[in-house]
Amino acid sequence: MNRRVVITGLGTINPLGNNIADSWRRAKAGENGIDYIKRFDMTDHEVKIAGEIKDFDFLAYFGKKQLKRMDRFTQLAMIATDEAIQDAQLNLDDMDKRRIGVYYSSGIGGLETIANENEKAIKKGFNRISPFFIPMSIINIAPGNIAIKYGIKGMATASVTACASATNTIGDAFRAIRHGYLDVCISGGSESTVTPLGLSGFKVMHALSNANEPNEASTPFDKNRSGFVMGEGAGTLILESYEHAKARGAKIYGEIIGYGATCDASHITSPDPEGEGARQCMEDALHDGSIKIEDVGHINAHGTSTPLNDKIETLAIKKLFKEHSRNIAINSTKSMTGHLLGASGAVESIFTVLALKDQFVPPTINYKTEDIDCDLDYTVNEGKEKKMNYAITNSLGFGGHNATLAFKRWSDDVK
Repeated sequence: MNRRVVITGLGTINPLGNNIADSWRRAKAGENGIDYIKRFDMTDHEVKIAGEIKDFDFLAYFGKKQLKRMDRFTQLAMIATDEAIQDAQLNLDDMDKRRIGVYYSSGIGGLETIANENEKAIKKGFNRISPFFIPMSIINIAPGNIAIKYGIKGMATASVTACASATNTIGDAFRAIRHGYLDVCISGGSESTVTPLGLSGFKVMHALSNANEPNEASTPFDKNRSGFVMGEGAGTLILESYEHAKARGAKIYGEIIGYGATCDASHITSPDPEGEGARQCMEDALHDGSIKIEDVGHINAHGTSTPLNDKIETLAIKKLFKEHSRNIAINSTKSMTGHLLGASGAVESIFTVLALKDQFVPPTINYKTEDIDCDLDYTVNEGKEKKMNYAITNSLGFGGHNATLAFKRWSDDVK
């Protein structure tokens, strides 16, 4: 028998805020977390803007020694996870840590460390690189460090599927609890590729926006969209079996009830032009959760602001939901955060859960010009209250990876 899986803790650090409260408040208000890049001198680079973390004292949080031994993507994962564990009020010392897991991912991992150590090797010699170079760079080091800090003995793993990484990882954690392998799981994703190398890599492949004005660059579903804006951040969700959460009196934000994952098998970077992979993925998630098409009230879309993604994701939504697609409040919070790559699904899952909890859909900001290929309700420029019991979030990654999570509102009358 499948067990119910609920969300009992949330944590994040992203371009909108350094915690859940600030991030959600600013998302609801439609504020923009994208700005001119401050961490690096980008004078000689084409890219000038990104969604960066702001006003966080990493040195005070980690200390000099620990800071030097963790890539920024791991640092962000640790910050978000600490908040989520505190939010869930998990007393880990009173739990069987063999029944707790860490499912945490990244699309790229320690890119900043790789770039810095390569530059050091070229300038000073390869025997001068840091002995922490490899463990700082590998993606599984984020769940590894989380497990080490909290003494967690269950499975610690990472599903790496580019921009679908966090969504696949949360989905895998959901299944592990539902099928009885774990009782609790720390799940999510982290990414920090706002670096000269990362920005340049996506720029030369023409994936980034051509605009260098913060309020005109990330424009999902707008006719004049030209590419995404890079963002950084992390999101952590504490998942538990309903029985475990109820036994310890935990507060519950919502319930995960469905997960879909497919591959386009079409192109290394472009989505299937007919949107079949994304359509099937959403259908699988709804079927997994026994959700009727007409009961879905909200979609937090992948919505990258690239010409192909937004058009094809819209097509996939219309193919699956048919006439009901026009009744769904769709948004892209990437308009405010930028694209967090492998972490995007985690932060967007958090926003989806909170949208159901508060019965409020944040806006897709920066929208100006209608596109005949993107003709649904994208909650443009202003958020809105909406009664809804079910919502989904989509993530589509290079390599043709598609992932969808389906959530259910938690209340006394919807259980």
